[in-house]
Amino acid sequence: MSAAQPESGELLPEGQNLAISALTAPVALEAIAEDDIVSGEPQQGFTELGSIAGAEVGIWELRSGVVTDTEVDELFIVLSGEATIEILSGDDAGREVTVRTGDTMRLVGGTRTKWTVGDHIRKVYIAAE
Repeated sequence: MSAAQPESGELLPEGQNLAISALTAPVALEAIAEDDIVSGEPQQGFTELGSIAGAEVGIWELRSGVVTDTEVDELFIVLSGEATIEILSGDDAGREVTVRTGDTMRLVGGTRTKWTVGDHIRKVYIAAE
């Protein structure tokens, strides 16, 4: 797969016919805010791919730990790894979903979640606020 270098900070900006490997695209990892850590020393990061019809598209990765989050409206596809996501709020509170490579999931904006990740999870997401 060959790809030209985009001019913007997005890897796949609008108006350009480009390709990248979502499996190997660089994602800089950073420590997570202590308020969101349940256990471990997790790190996360994301790389912006671009946008489509106002929705943000990117690659997100989380490594080793248990964290909480408040979701935005999102659809994602797991590229590698796995996570167990516990829904902490709303009608689905208490439900757990384990997602693995190849799985697709929808998260509703405003939902509180707890992510448990043994090694890592990497996903492509489409998100809107």
